Amino acid sequence: MTLLDVTPAPAPAAPRPGLAHRVRPFLPLVALVVLAILPYSTISLPGIFEGPVNSPGTLQLLAICLIFGGLAAGYDLLFGRTGMLSFGHALYFAAGVYGTDILITRAGLPLWQAALLTITGGTILAALLGAVALRTVGIAFAMVTLAFAQVGAILVARDFGGLTGGEEGLPLDVSGLPAGLVGVTNTVNLYWLALAYLTLVVFVVHRVSGSPTGRVLAGLRDDERRIGVLGLDPYRYKLVAFTLAGGLASTGGVVYVLIVGGASPHITSSELTLSLLVMVVLGGPGTRWGPVLGGVLYMYLDHRLTAFGTSDAVDNLPAVLSHPLSQPLFVLGTVFILAVYFFPGGLTSLAPRLTHLTRALKPQNTPR
Repeated sequence: MTLLDVTPAPAPAAPRPGLAHRVRPFLPLVALVVLAILPYSTISLPGIFEGPVNSPGTLQLLAICLIFGGLAAGYDLLFGRTGMLSFGHALYFAAGVYGTDILITRAGLPLWQAALLTITGGTILAALLGAVALRTVGIAFAMVTLAFAQVGAILVARDFGGLTGGEEGLPLDVSGLPAGLVGVTNTVNLYWLALAYLTLVVFVVHRVSGSPTGRVLAGLRDDERRIGVLGLDPYRYKLVAFTLAGGLASTGGVVYVLIVGGASPHITSSELTLSLLVMVVLGGPGTRWGPVLGGVLYMYLDHRLTAFGTSDAVDNLPAVLSHPLSQPLFVLGTVFILAVYFFPGGLTSLAPRLTHLTRALKPQNTPR
């Protein structure tokens, strides 16, 4: 037998991807379709929602959750993907809320003009303040952004120029709004508007992250000096991320003021930015869907725990339990601590951990 008679064994065929891998790219589209048709559902979920899914109260709650899911995704562009810890991101959200309200209620502009001017102004504001704040790094950068946000909060609370309404807030004049966005019966339209905002933010953040600019931002997060050695300007790229995140937050403010029907001073506080930080860490910073899940879950718990804390079930408990459980922030803090302890990578790390655990628990076939 010669060497020519020896035929090499065929290479083993590559394993075909499973059904889960083939379906996974379509899951975001499926989720979008489900969320879009959700208002047509009459399902009641006792204990989760106070009424049917298509009731105005439930749709408003879901719309607010979607708004903050988008805000968390935009903030993650700074924190999770670029490594910038900003304590003043609420300023640009508040600029969108108050800017739209003032231009409609005080100036009498139509919605489309007020929205366009507000988004443009909020983006320019982010660019100007970012140009100053980004001259610093680390904790100094966080403190500078916090100082800018505090200035905005003071101007709103003191009713600067008689425009903001001070501590009472500023109700939105709905007489100039399109009829399809006014009234309880049109809450579904506001829900779809919030869903469109979330879709826009996820699309923009995903496109930026997958672009050459996004890879530079990831390099800045990991090692800023290496980016400088490569001949790139870290300041310029960070300013782009800062401005884009501010513009997305201002856009969210435009939609938010339509949903809640006015502006209130609490949205200017630094507590809102800290809440955004908790949302991102809870969901998983630097991931595609983690901040969205964290934002939606946080806002849902924040609203539902308030109602739970005043329920008869909590009031009938012993005082040692009823007092802590009646405070939503206590329960949220406990949930956050447990989530960080058991899932350091956020909610998005839950699926890989469960997969590894399932594989580890499978019985191993030992040869005889």
